[in-house]
Amino acid sequence: MALQTPNIARMYDYWLGGKDHFAADRESADEIVRISGGKVLRGVRLNRAFLGRAVRTAAAAGVRQFLDLGSGLPTRENVHEVAGPGARVVYVDNDPAVAAHGRALLATAGRVRFVQADLREPDAILAHPDVSGLLDLDEPVAILFVSVLHFVAGTAETARIVAAYRDACAPGSHLVLSHLASDAFPDEMARAEQVYQGANVPLGARTRAEILSFFAGFELLDPGLVGPNAWRPEPGPPDTERFAGLVGVGVKRV
Repeated sequence: MALQTPNIARMYDYWLGGKDHFAADRESADEIVRISGGKVLRGVRLNRAFLGRAVRTAAAAGVRQFLDLGSGLPTRENVHEVAGPGARVVYVDNDPAVAAHGRALLATAGRVRFVQADLREPDAILAHPDVSGLLDLDEPVAILFVSVLHFVAGTAETARIVAAYRDACAPGSHLVLSHLASDAFPDEMARAEQVYQGANVPLGARTRAEILSFFAGFELLDPGLVGPNAWRPEPGPPDTERFAGLVGVGVKRV
């Protein structure tokens, strides 16, 4: 039955060109491609590129610890690969298949752990021996919520969850966040949410103002909360195409 239910991690893997997906995943993922007019394919790749730039930005600021919450299936340019030698990384996902696959792929990686847990339980995650044994919360940590919070219900509850991780971390910690917004393409987003009703986790896009509220207690780095193609892009002609996703990086100053 599990293979007949579209899985959000495997759908994302399919869009990224991975190999860990099944017919049900591809069918729903292809429907989202049709609804978005193909934008989702470029959007997820831009989102992945944003993750890399954000990790490098945090590393350049001296952050050597990364907590990737709702990490999904390991793919190309994972956080520990981008962050460079000496970085300590914990991936967290509550999907048993994702966790098993992640542990297998990362078995030979040093200073890297994969924890099967629910990001909605910050106290349990931060107390987990694979987290507390590898990450020192007295030093800055990059907290990553990349394309995951739109799968967490309740905006106020989601803000509380983000704040719990923020409060546990030292000044200088970074929040790396990407989230689907409902403002830019409301009709298409509503249709996409209907497709996700049949997946293992439903989708809930939020307004820009709601997404911005998750950065409470963080100072947003330039250029603020923007599309994935507009956050510190590589040199080249300006890319003004609009996407449903918004991304940003904040720093905890005190």
